[in-house]
Amino acid sequence: MNLPTKITVVRLILTVFILLLLWDALFSLIGFNFPKYNVNGVLVQTNYIIAGVIFIIASLTDFLDGYLARKNNQVTDLGKMLDAIADKVLVNPVLIVLAANGFIPTIVPVIYVTRDIVVDAIKMQAASKGKVQAAIKSGKYKTACMMVGICLVFFYNIPFEFLNINVAYGLLYLACILSVVSAIEYYVINKALLFGKSE
Repeated sequence: MNLPTKITVVRLILTVFILLLLWDALFSLIGFNFPKYNVNGVLVQTNYIIAGVIFIIASLTDFLDGYLARKNNQVTDLGKMLDAIADKVLVNPVLIVLAANGFIPTIVPVIYVTRDIVVDAIKMQAASKGKVQAAIKSGKYKTACMMVGICLVFFYNIPFEFLNINVAYGLLYLACILSVVSAIEYYVINKALLFGKSE
């Protein structure tokens, strides 16, 4: 296992810690409560701040493993598979838990996760016919908006919350819109292959 793949595995491990920190019911069960602080009228729960810091670190490893793999010519099938899994495990379960805990609207993970399922199905069908579908710009913008939006949710939309501007939700909704747009683009690009027609 090379260094980029090890970094990807670290991202998976960090995701487990994030999800544990968000498991409010678990800490209530064992009788432990994370400290809460009132920051200019915003009630901040420290486990979400800690989870946010770990989320940022995990997000940076996503860039780092890919950069090192390309730079050192260490791109492997195992690395690509684990990287794809780690990306989805980092974002999708976190969105679901944040929605379950009432931090974000339920529609966000519904749209985002459904889009991932649809696009993955399209990519697999294309791959079965010999076409490797590269990432498209709308998909990259979608990911960037979602990652920054989640970070802001973890940090209670501060400092924008003090200005009464919900940038966190704005980015999450924008990511959802771009999710739908990119799914449509993937479908259009691969339509001929999906229905067995020639270009």
